[in-house]
Amino acid sequence: MKLNQFLGIRYPFIQGGMAHIATGGFAAAVSNAGALGLIGAGGMGLAMLRQQIRLCKSQTQHPFGVNIMLMHPEAEAMAQLVAEEQVPVVTTGAGNPGPYIPMWKAAGAKVLPVIPSVALAKRMAAAGADAVIAEGTEAGGHVGELTTMALVPQVADAVDIPVVAAGGIADGRQLLAAFALGAAGVQLGTCLLVSEECPVHENYKAAILKTGDTGTVVTGRSAGVPVRILKNKMAREYIRLEKAGADKMELEHFTLGSLRRAVYEGDAQNGSVMAGQVAGQLSVIQPLSEIFEGLYSGYLARLGQLEQER
Repeated sequence: MKLNQFLGIRYPFIQGGMAHIATGGFAAAVSNAGALGLIGAGGMGLAMLRQQIRLCKSQTQHPFGVNIMLMHPEAEAMAQLVAEEQVPVVTTGAGNPGPYIPMWKAAGAKVLPVIPSVALAKRMAAAGADAVIAEGTEAGGHVGELTTMALVPQVADAVDIPVVAAGGIADGRQLLAAFALGAAGVQLGTCLLVSEECPVHENYKAAILKTGDTGTVVTGRSAGVPVRILKNKMAREYIRLEKAGADKMELEHFTLGSLRRAVYEGDAQNGSVMAGQVAGQLSVIQPLSEIFEGLYSGYLARLGQLEQER
């Protein structure tokens, strides 16, 4: 079963739950354009999350979801909130959602944890997850070590629930590859940052459009928190501090507020401009509807070409 059938949406696409970016308004716009919009709770407090859920409900009649970072200090209260608000889909990251899955499912939600490994995928399936999102290291933001190409087929072979591929997907060829690897659909992040509807600062979008194929770097490995961002002044200074032996506290202090500076203030040099490796493929700002239609029509066109070449 394709992801769109599973979730009751037009396209087999989920929008990534990007902190400070994935607002209720943006999630509604994504859902209205035919994918599954997500509200990213990572940059919110409890009251703001409730407000954004209700805003999203007021702006779309289509399914949407909430992404909860389980390391968030209010994660437990947020887990209860999405159940109370009867949010249709919950995705999770940075922790084990097992204790909350029964509550979410009792409230009618589908649960899709983000996983970086086969072992965690198996644990989530055993805990009752409805599907898993297998995210490769090509993705922007917090990443694991396995590539999407290596991770997705191993996860698909290991579990009997739908697998969503994430990381490194921005056109129809990559969507076709994800299906070939065993995915039921894909999660999109970087390519949606340059949508007309995305609420990030225009400087953030411009920085992504200007970057090339080697324009991203992973910072934070020494502190155990690898994050893929665009190469800029902040990234170079962070890496210098890492190589100089800075401890985790010093590195955390250096990055404090850096994502907000990029998203809200448009500081594309001193802010953390999170983006995946597909940033080098992106060259134009488009409406979400055109991005989704281009992805899906590109997939169908490439599939047709391959069938003719057989």
